[in-house]
Amino acid sequence: MRAAAAVPAPRARVAVRVNLRAVIRRRSVPLTVAMFVCVAYFLLPLLWLVIASTKSDSGLFHSFGFSVRLDDFRLWQNVRDVFTYGNGQYARWLLNTIFYAVASAGGAAALATVGGYGFAKFDFVGKRAAFGVVVVSIMVPGIALAIPIYLLFAKIGIVNTPLSIIVPSLVSPFGIYLMRVYAADAVDDSLLEAARIDGAGELRIFAQIALRLLAPGIVTVVLFTLVATWNNYFLPFIMLNNPNLFPVTVGLAQWNAQASGGGGAQAVFSLVITGSLVSVVPLAVAFLFLQRYWQSGLSAGSVKT
Repeated sequence: MRAAAAVPAPRARVAVRVNLRAVIRRRSVPLTVAMFVCVAYFLLPLLWLVIASTKSDSGLFHSFGFSVRLDDFRLWQNVRDVFTYGNGQYARWLLNTIFYAVASAGGAAALATVGGYGFAKFDFVGKRAAFGVVVVSIMVPGIALAIPIYLLFAKIGIVNTPLSIIVPSLVSPFGIYLMRVYAADAVDDSLLEAARIDGAGELRIFAQIALRLLAPGIVTVVLFTLVATWNNYFLPFIMLNNPNLFPVTVGLAQWNAQASGGGGAQAVFSLVITGSLVSVVPLAVAFLFLQRYWQSGLSAGSVKT
């Protein structure tokens, strides 16, 4: 019996070797090269930004972009100068950006979750037509709506206020579409029926069952809206004329225009680059914090078939 049980072991090892060889054969050199090209495309600009933030203004224009000069290492000095230049304008812009992005991301995620769940789990008159409008709205670029939104907000008097930045970001057609698709698969109809049989109302079902299952989709909408609002430039540029309300994108563009225009403001070039690097850090922190919630399979095993 023991001898018979030991026989399949070598065969199993041979099968594993054969499977490994099959996996190795399936590797594609062109796809591997394309992957490295894509990685380089995304990482090289960030690497240049990090290296350039360590240089002085003269070092920016008199050294190779990816060369690190230890004799001209000014990262901490540049960061300090960013937060002290112009009576601390950058810190105000950064706080404004965080406020705009968090408020927009939270509101957009809430509306997209409610809308997507409604489209996925309820039938009502005009459902297909309404969802068709949402899908068509995804195709409309946001920049095409900036001028009409400005004219509309000017009529109601909220131009040059935080609301002019937050309100347009609250409606996310892509977020509604994403949550509709995700809710259709993540929230099983039998769970909802069981909750209804137990006497739970629709609001309780949504709050205690659906929201937990939709968490990965909600985080996805939050991240998309957070990044979009954080990087938004054109809308704040036309909506705001008070420097105290500027986000980082508009503020750094203003500094860059001052540096390019001369007038003794050439030292701002290093501050613009360092400010750009600092503005990336909160997004990276937000992604690292939220990625633990960005997982699927939360409803695995919750439905017995």
